[in-house]
Formats: sequence, C-alpha cells, structure tokens
Amino acid sequence: MMKKVAQGVRLDKWLWAARFYRTRSLAIAAINGGRVHLDGVRAKPSKVVKLGDRLRIRRAQTEMMVVVTAISGQRGSASIAQTLYSETAESIAERERQQALRKLSAPPGGFSSHRPDKRERRKIIRFIGK
Repeated sequence: MMKKVAQGVRLDKWLWAARFYRTRSLAIAAINGGRVHLDGVRAKPSKVVKLGDRLRIRRAQTEMMVVVTAISGQRGSASIAQTLYSETAESIAERERQQALRKLSAPPGGFSSHRPDKRERRKIIRFIGK
C-alpha cells in the first residue's frame, strides 16, 4: 500500500508518483520547461501540491487538465497512480477532438519511407510520360 502524505508533496515527486513522467528528473525538466502549470501559473519543481489543485500538463501533442484527488510521494502501480488525479470533462473532450483532427490530417495512403529502386523509377518515368 502506498504511504499517503496528508499535508502535501513536491510537484515533481507527485508527477512521478502519478506516472506522468518516468523519472523525477524528466518531471523537473518538464516543469522547468513550462509544460506543467499549477492552478494556471507556471510552477517550480519544489512547489507543494495539495488536494484540489488543478494541473495543466502538456506531453508531446496532448494536453491534460487534471485535479489532484490524492497525495502520494511514493511511486506505486499504475492502477493506484490513476487514483491520485481525475481528468476534467473538458480536457477529455478536447483531447479526443485533437486526436480526431490528427487522424484526419494524416497523409492518405501513406508515403513510402524508402527510395525507389531502378524498376520503380522506370515505372514512375513511364507514368509521368518523360
């Protein structure tokens, strides 16, 4: 069972315990890089997280708005880590909308990642009509 801290815990440690980042140093780099905001304000890694705090977390192409529902400074299993926060309904809807837009904007048919060989080049030249 995870040890619960009543008063609060450092932001970098909470992000690590909630499994948003694999290591605390990655969490610190994200916080210092401005990808994590606490209650709408850019925070430092040592900022104390309390129950009810709202976090905006950007990772790669996704952005999440979460509310802190539990405090823990120890990393546990993924199922326990998911109980530390709840994502807002607006955040879920926006994330799904962004995912649908990315899916629609993908190149149709996909492009080959290799250079055409001699036979394929001849077919291309024949098709273009040169």
